Amino acid sequence: MRTRFAPSPTGPLHLGHAYSVILAHDMARAAGGEFLLRMEDTDLQRCRPEWEALIIEDLAWLGLTWDGDVLRQSDKIATYNARLETLDERGLLYPCSCTRGDIRAALSAPQEGVAHPVYPGICRSRTLASRLPGDALRLDLGKALSVLARQDLTFTETGPTHCGRQVVDPELALATIGDVVLSRKGEDIVAYFLASAFDDADQGITHVIRGEDLFEFTPIQVILQHLFDLPTPVYHHHRLIRDENGKRLAKRDDARAIRKYREDGATPADIRNMVGLS
Repeated sequence: MRTRFAPSPTGPLHLGHAYSVILAHDMARAAGGEFLLRMEDTDLQRCRPEWEALIIEDLAWLGLTWDGDVLRQSDKIATYNARLETLDERGLLYPCSCTRGDIRAALSAPQEGVAHPVYPGICRSRTLASRLPGDALRLDLGKALSVLARQDLTFTETGPTHCGRQVVDPELALATIGDVVLSRKGEDIVAYFLASAFDDADQGITHVIRGEDLFEFTPIQVILQHLFDLPTPVYHHHRLIRDENGKRLAKRDDARAIRKYREDGATPADIRNMVGLS
Protein backbone atom coordinates (compact mmCIF):
# COMPACT_ATOMS: atom_id res chain seq x y z
CA MET A 1 0.00 0.00 0.00
CA ARG A 2 1.24 3.47 -0.84
CA THR A 3 -0.84 6.48 0.22
CA ARG A 4 -0.24 10.22 0.15
CA PHE A 5 -1.30 13.50 1.69
CA ALA A 6 -1.49 16.33 -0.83
CA PRO A 7 -2.41 19.68 0.73
CA SER A 8 -2.40 23.04 -1.05
CA PRO A 9 -0.18 25.48 0.87
CA THR A 10 -2.72 28.30 0.80
CA GLY A 11 -3.48 28.38 4.51
CA PRO A 12 -3.12 26.49 7.79
CA LEU A 13 -4.11 22.88 8.34
CA HIS A 14 -7.30 22.40 10.37
CA LEU A 15 -8.90 19.44 12.13
CA GLY A 16 -10.32 18.12 8.85
CA HIS A 17 -6.83 17.95 7.38
CA ALA A 18 -5.61 16.26 10.55
CA TYR A 19 -8.21 13.53 10.21
CA SER A 20 -7.35 12.91 6.55
CA VAL A 21 -3.58 12.86 6.95
CA ILE A 22 -3.58 10.73 10.09
CA LEU A 23 -5.95 8.24 8.43
CA ALA A 24 -3.81 7.99 5.27
CA HIS A 25 -0.61 7.73 7.30
CA ASP A 26 -1.93 5.10 9.70
CA MET A 27 -3.50 2.96 6.96
CA ALA A 28 -0.19 2.82 5.10
CA ARG A 29 1.88 2.11 8.20
CA ALA A 30 -0.55 -0.58 9.41
CA ALA A 31 -0.16 -2.35 6.06
CA GLY A 32 3.63 -2.04 6.11
CA GLY A 33 3.42 0.37 3.20
CA GLU A 34 4.60 3.85 2.37
CA PHE A 35 3.18 7.31 3.00
CA LEU A 36 4.17 10.24 0.77
CA LEU A 37 3.81 14.01 1.11
CA ARG A 38 2.98 16.15 -1.90
CA MET A 39 2.38 19.90 -2.14
CA GLU A 40 -0.35 20.74 -4.66
CA ASP A 41 0.95 24.24 -5.26
CA THR A 42 0.19 24.87 -8.94
CA ASP A 43 -1.80 27.99 -8.02
CA LEU A 44 1.28 30.19 -7.79
CA GLN A 45 -0.77 33.25 -6.88
CA ARG A 46 -2.25 31.78 -3.69
CA CYS A 47 0.37 29.29 -2.51
CA ARG A 48 3.04 30.57 -0.13
CA PRO A 49 6.32 29.07 1.21
CA GLU A 50 5.35 30.06 4.74
CA TRP A 51 2.17 27.96 4.54
CA GLU A 52 4.17 24.97 3.29
CA ALA A 53 6.62 25.38 6.16
CA LEU A 54 3.74 25.48 8.65
CA ILE A 55 2.16 22.35 7.13
CA ILE A 56 5.40 20.44 7.50
CA GLU A 57 5.79 21.73 11.06
CA ASP A 58 2.25 20.63 11.96
CA LEU A 59 2.71 17.17 10.48
CA ALA A 60 5.96 16.65 12.34
CA TRP A 61 4.29 17.79 15.57
CA LEU A 62 1.51 15.25 15.00
CA GLY A 63 4.21 12.57 14.95
CA LEU A 64 3.74 11.71 11.27
CA THR A 65 6.60 10.70 8.99
CA TRP A 66 6.73 10.39 5.22
CA ASP A 67 8.87 8.44 2.80
CA GLY A 68 11.17 10.22 0.38
CA ASP A 69 11.29 13.89 -0.51
CA VAL A 70 8.30 16.21 -0.63
CA LEU A 71 6.99 16.50 -4.20
CA ARG A 72 5.98 20.00 -5.31
CA GLN A 73 3.66 20.25 -8.28
CA SER A 74 4.98 23.72 -9.10
CA ASP A 75 8.21 22.03 -10.18
CA LYS A 76 6.33 19.93 -12.74
CA ILE A 77 4.11 22.42 -14.57
CA ALA A 78 6.13 22.12 -17.79
CA THR A 79 5.76 18.33 -17.60
CA TYR A 80 1.99 18.56 -17.14
CA ASN A 81 1.66 20.92 -20.09
CA ALA A 82 3.80 18.68 -22.30
CA ARG A 83 1.54 15.74 -21.51
CA LEU A 84 -1.47 17.81 -22.51
CA GLU A 85 -0.06 17.97 -26.04
CA THR A 86 -1.03 14.34 -26.56
CA LEU A 87 -4.68 15.29 -26.05
CA ASP A 88 -4.25 18.14 -28.51
CA GLU A 89 -2.89 15.70 -31.09
CA ARG A 90 -6.05 13.61 -30.65
CA GLY A 91 -8.33 16.62 -31.09
CA LEU A 92 -9.63 16.49 -27.53
CA LEU A 93 -8.78 20.03 -26.42
CA TYR A 94 -10.06 23.47 -27.29
CA PRO A 95 -9.30 26.99 -26.04
CA CYS A 96 -11.87 28.92 -24.03
CA SER A 97 -12.02 32.62 -23.24
CA CYS A 98 -15.32 32.55 -21.34
CA THR A 99 -15.64 34.31 -18.02
CA ARG A 100 -17.86 33.09 -15.22
CA GLY A 101 -20.31 35.80 -16.22
CA ASP A 102 -20.36 34.50 -19.82
CA ILE A 103 -21.15 31.02 -18.57
CA ARG A 104 -23.91 32.20 -16.22
CA ALA A 105 -25.47 34.21 -19.03
CA ALA A 106 -25.39 31.21 -21.38
CA LEU A 107 -27.16 28.96 -18.89
CA SER A 108 -30.79 29.85 -19.41
CA ALA A 109 -32.01 27.88 -16.38
CA PRO A 110 -30.54 26.42 -13.18
CA GLN A 111 -28.98 22.99 -13.68
CA GLU A 112 -30.54 20.37 -11.48
CA GLY A 113 -28.51 17.73 -9.64
CA VAL A 114 -25.03 19.16 -10.33
CA ALA A 115 -22.51 20.47 -7.81
CA HIS A 116 -21.07 23.03 -10.22
CA PRO A 117 -22.42 24.73 -13.35
CA VAL A 118 -21.68 22.57 -16.38
CA TYR A 119 -19.94 24.48 -19.14
CA PRO A 120 -22.40 24.90 -22.06
CA GLY A 121 -19.80 24.53 -24.82
CA ILE A 122 -19.65 28.12 -26.02
CA CYS A 123 -16.09 27.78 -27.37
CA ARG A 124 -16.22 24.11 -28.36
CA SER A 125 -15.96 24.85 -32.09
CA ARG A 126 -12.67 26.72 -31.67
CA THR A 127 -9.32 25.22 -32.69
CA LEU A 128 -6.07 25.34 -30.72
CA ALA A 129 -4.66 27.65 -33.39
CA SER A 130 -7.12 30.32 -32.23
CA ARG A 131 -5.88 30.26 -28.64
CA LEU A 132 -5.23 33.73 -27.23
CA PRO A 133 -3.21 34.87 -24.20
CA GLY A 134 -5.19 34.06 -21.09
CA ASP A 135 -7.36 31.40 -22.73
CA ALA A 136 -8.01 28.23 -20.77
CA LEU A 137 -7.78 24.75 -22.26
CA ARG A 138 -10.89 22.59 -21.95
CA LEU A 139 -11.34 18.88 -22.49
CA ASP A 140 -13.97 18.00 -25.07
CA LEU A 141 -15.59 15.41 -22.84
CA GLY A 142 -17.95 14.10 -25.50
CA LYS A 143 -15.07 13.29 -27.86
CA ALA A 144 -13.02 11.86 -25.01
CA LEU A 145 -15.80 9.50 -23.99
CA SER A 146 -16.18 8.41 -27.62
CA VAL A 147 -12.48 7.52 -27.66
CA LEU A 148 -12.97 5.50 -24.47
CA ALA A 149 -16.27 3.92 -25.52
CA ARG A 150 -14.99 0.35 -25.22
CA GLN A 151 -12.96 0.81 -22.04
CA ASP A 152 -14.01 -0.23 -18.56
CA LEU A 153 -14.43 3.10 -16.79
CA THR A 154 -14.67 1.84 -13.23
CA PHE A 155 -12.93 2.31 -9.90
CA THR A 156 -12.98 0.64 -6.50
CA GLU A 157 -14.22 2.65 -3.54
CA THR A 158 -13.65 1.56 0.07
CA GLY A 159 -15.07 4.59 1.89
CA PRO A 160 -18.08 4.44 4.22
CA THR A 161 -20.56 6.19 1.90
CA HIS A 162 -19.73 4.83 -1.56
CA CYS A 163 -18.32 1.34 -1.17
CA GLY A 164 -17.55 -1.23 -3.85
CA ARG A 165 -17.15 -1.12 -7.61
CA GLN A 166 -18.15 2.25 -9.07
CA VAL A 167 -19.03 2.69 -12.74
CA VAL A 168 -18.46 5.99 -14.54
CA ASP A 169 -21.68 6.60 -16.49
CA PRO A 170 -20.84 8.52 -19.71
CA GLU A 171 -24.25 10.19 -19.94
CA LEU A 172 -24.12 11.25 -16.31
CA ALA A 173 -20.57 12.54 -16.78
CA LEU A 174 -21.66 14.70 -19.71
CA ALA A 175 -24.60 16.05 -17.71
CA THR A 176 -22.79 16.73 -14.44
CA ILE A 177 -19.11 17.25 -15.36
CA GLY A 178 -18.98 18.63 -18.87
CA ASP A 179 -15.94 20.13 -20.61
CA VAL A 180 -13.66 20.82 -17.66
CA VAL A 181 -10.75 23.26 -17.68
CA LEU A 182 -7.42 21.44 -17.64
CA SER A 183 -5.07 24.43 -17.60
CA ARG A 184 -4.99 28.20 -17.78
CA LYS A 185 -2.48 29.87 -20.07
CA GLY A 186 -0.36 32.62 -18.60
CA GLU A 187 -1.23 31.68 -15.01
CA ASP A 188 0.67 28.39 -14.80
CA ILE A 189 -2.38 26.79 -13.20
CA VAL A 190 -3.06 23.13 -13.93
CA ALA A 191 -6.36 21.61 -12.81
CA TYR A 192 -6.22 19.75 -9.51
CA PHE A 193 -7.68 16.56 -10.90
CA LEU A 194 -5.27 16.49 -13.86
CA ALA A 195 -2.06 17.07 -11.91
CA SER A 196 -3.27 14.69 -9.21
CA ALA A 197 -3.93 11.91 -11.74
CA PHE A 198 -0.43 12.30 -13.19
CA ASP A 199 1.28 12.39 -9.82
CA ASP A 200 -0.65 9.47 -8.34
CA ALA A 201 0.56 7.38 -11.27
CA ASP A 202 4.12 8.70 -11.24
CA GLN A 203 4.44 8.11 -7.50
CA GLY A 204 2.87 4.67 -7.60
CA ILE A 205 -0.01 5.60 -5.28
CA THR A 206 -2.17 2.52 -4.71
CA HIS A 207 -4.78 4.06 -2.40
CA VAL A 208 -6.08 7.65 -2.47
CA ILE A 209 -7.41 8.66 0.96
CA ARG A 210 -9.37 11.94 0.91
CA GLY A 211 -12.60 13.64 1.99
CA GLU A 212 -15.98 12.63 0.64
CA ASP A 213 -16.40 16.13 -0.83
CA LEU A 214 -13.89 15.08 -3.52
CA PHE A 215 -15.84 11.99 -4.56
CA GLU A 216 -17.47 13.94 -7.39
CA PHE A 217 -14.03 14.57 -8.95
CA THR A 218 -13.23 10.86 -9.21
CA PRO A 219 -15.07 10.14 -12.51
CA ILE A 220 -13.12 12.84 -14.37
CA GLN A 221 -9.88 11.53 -12.89
CA VAL A 222 -10.74 8.01 -14.03
CA ILE A 223 -11.48 9.34 -17.52
CA LEU A 224 -8.13 11.14 -17.61
CA GLN A 225 -6.33 8.05 -16.31
CA HIS A 226 -7.70 6.05 -19.22
CA LEU A 227 -6.91 8.77 -21.76
CA PHE A 228 -3.27 8.74 -20.63
CA ASP A 229 -3.06 4.98 -20.00
CA LEU A 230 -2.48 5.52 -16.28
CA PRO A 231 -3.42 3.03 -13.55
CA THR A 232 -6.48 3.73 -11.42
CA PRO A 233 -5.82 3.52 -7.67
CA VAL A 234 -8.28 2.39 -5.03
CA TYR A 235 -10.21 5.35 -3.59
CA HIS A 236 -11.29 5.85 0.00
CA HIS A 237 -13.45 8.94 0.52
CA HIS A 238 -13.81 9.44 4.25
CA ARG A 239 -16.26 11.42 6.35
CA LEU A 240 -15.72 15.13 6.84
CA ILE A 241 -14.98 16.88 10.10
CA ARG A 242 -17.69 19.47 10.65
CA ASP A 243 -18.31 22.33 13.04
CA GLU A 244 -21.10 22.51 15.61
CA ASN A 245 -23.51 23.68 12.87
CA GLY A 246 -22.72 20.74 10.60
CA LYS A 247 -20.67 22.81 8.17
CA ARG A 248 -17.45 21.25 6.89
CA LEU A 249 -14.28 22.97 7.98
CA ALA A 250 -12.33 25.19 5.60
CA LYS A 251 -9.00 26.99 5.78
CA ARG A 252 -10.75 30.14 6.93
CA ASP A 253 -11.63 28.30 10.16
CA ASP A 254 -8.47 29.51 11.91
CA ALA A 255 -9.98 28.77 15.31
CA ARG A 256 -9.66 25.08 14.45
CA ALA A 257 -6.19 25.33 12.92
CA ILE A 258 -3.65 22.79 14.18
CA ARG A 259 -1.28 25.68 14.94
CA LYS A 260 -3.89 27.23 17.26
CA TYR A 261 -4.39 23.96 19.16
CA ARG A 262 -0.63 23.60 19.52
CA GLU A 263 -0.32 27.14 20.87
CA ASP A 264 -3.14 26.44 23.34
CA GLY A 265 -1.29 23.44 24.77
CA ALA A 266 -3.03 20.53 23.03
CA THR A 267 -1.09 17.33 22.40
CA PRO A 268 -1.05 15.14 19.29
CA ALA A 269 -3.12 12.63 21.26
CA ASP A 270 -5.70 15.37 21.90
CA ILE A 271 -5.99 16.00 18.16
CA ARG A 272 -6.51 12.31 17.50
CA ASN A 273 -9.26 12.25 20.12
CA MET A 274 -10.93 15.31 18.63
CA VAL A 275 -11.22 13.69 15.20
CA GLY A 276 -12.12 10.22 16.45
CA LEU A 277 -8.85 8.46 15.68
CA SER A 278 -7.56 7.79 19.18
